[in-house]
Parts: sequence; structure tokens; C-alpha cells
Amino acid sequence: MIGQKSRPCSRDGRVTNLLGRVLAGVKGMGIVIIFFAAWEVLPRAGLVQAMFLPPATTVARAWMDLLRSGELLKHIVISLQRVGAGFGLSLVVIIPLGCLIGWYRSFERFVDPLVQAFRQTSALALFPVFILFFVIGEFSKIGMVFWAAQWPILLGTISGIRNVDPLLIDVARTLGIKDLKLFIRVILPAAFPSIMTGIRLGAGASFLVLVAAEMIGAKSGLGFMIINAQYNFETPQMYSAILTISLLGLAVNYLLVWIERKAMAWKEESVAA
Repeated sequence: MIGQKSRPCSRDGRVTNLLGRVLAGVKGMGIVIIFFAAWEVLPRAGLVQAMFLPPATTVARAWMDLLRSGELLKHIVISLQRVGAGFGLSLVVIIPLGCLIGWYRSFERFVDPLVQAFRQTSALALFPVFILFFVIGEFSKIGMVFWAAQWPILLGTISGIRNVDPLLIDVARTLGIKDLKLFIRVILPAAFPSIMTGIRLGAGASFLVLVAAEMIGAKSGLGFMIINAQYNFETPQMYSAILTISLLGLAVNYLLVWIERKAMAWKEESVAA
């Protein structure tokens, strides 16, 4: 009898939880709907000059035309290649470096003055330096993306490694886990959320810097699309490229959140147990 009564309660709980998620999603989309509605109404009502801010439907039509012609897709692919190269390189190089700095205090004290000085230097300020070394080509843009992405990743990795609970390390050592196995099985899983936070921030910085680099010295990419459309007074195309960058950044962020949840699923299962 007790088991029979508990089932409806659990079903009711799941239904309530589902309804709560649906309502939360509707509320989240509500502000987006209001934003695009205002974007559509303000230019048509004459409150904003349509030359500077075309209605949302006009921008949507321009976006579809660019997509059908293949021009938008071409620039998306080029920008993603640049972001992928610079951001991927930062992951490969900076995460191991952050682990070393976070784990070995003597090494941290040795490199910290240089790290603190360099991380205050804007990637855009260094763009002339990248051009001097790599000319106006792919490597200069990839180098800028790498420079901008590395600092959030580095700081997130250092913070995650440094703030691992010492009790976890002591217990692991008591169980005979040492050296590399200790690092892989205990320290990295404990530091993973902080590392992922740095990766997400680094991904956002990659897109920001890439767009600026493509505006300054490129003949392709979404940043070039924006500045070229502005010069030619093609305002709907300009906003189409801006929205595309926003959507790409949002998609990458959600992808990284999904990866983090999948990788940390064991933690949620252990808490539920």
C-alpha cells in the first residue's frame, strides 16, 4: 500500500518539475520576444530612423537572402576556422601550463610577474605586433584569438587546481594514489568546473577579438562583412552579420555547458545517491 501511494506522488512531482521548466522557458523567451517586437515597431513608428536601425523583419529577409546566396555561409566558415584554430591552440597549450602553475608554487612565483604584466595587455593593442610578425594574414588573426582566449583559460585552470580540497588529496595519497594517477583521478576532476568556466570565458573573448581583427585587416569573415556593409550603407546586411556572430557565440556557449554537464554527470549521480 505504501508503495502504491508513493508512485502518484512521484509522478505529480515530475509533472510539477516539468511545468516549472516550461514556465521558466516561456519567461526566458518573453524578454526575447519583447526585444524583437520593439525592434520591429520602433523604426516603423518613426521613433528610430530606419536607415540606422531597419525593422527586424527587414534584417531577417536580408539574412535569408545572404544565406540562400551562400555568401553568409562562406564568411561563417572562415570565421569559425580562425576561432577554432586560435581557441583550440589555447586549450592545448594553456591548460597544461595552468596545471603546472597551479600545482607547483615555486613555478608560479617564477612566472607570476610576467603573467600579471601580459594579461593586462589588450589583444587589440598588440595587433600591430602580430602584423609585424605574421603580416596581414591568417596567422595574425589566429594569434590574436589565441592571446585573448588564453588568459581566462589560464586563470580558471590555476584557480581550479589551487583550490582543490587538500582533504581529497590526502585521502587519495592514503589509498596509495600518487603522481600522475593522482593528478588525473583526483585533481583534474575536482578542478574541472573552474577550468570549464575559464574555457567558456575564453570562447567568448575569441569571438570578440576575431571580429575586431577581421574589421581591421581582412577581406573575409563576419567582421569584414560588418565593416564592409557599413561602408556600403547596407544596414540590413550589417545587422545580419552581427546577429550571426551573436548566435554563433550563444551556440558555442551552450555546447560547452552541455559538455560540462555530461562530464560532471557522475557528480550529480553521487549527490542523488
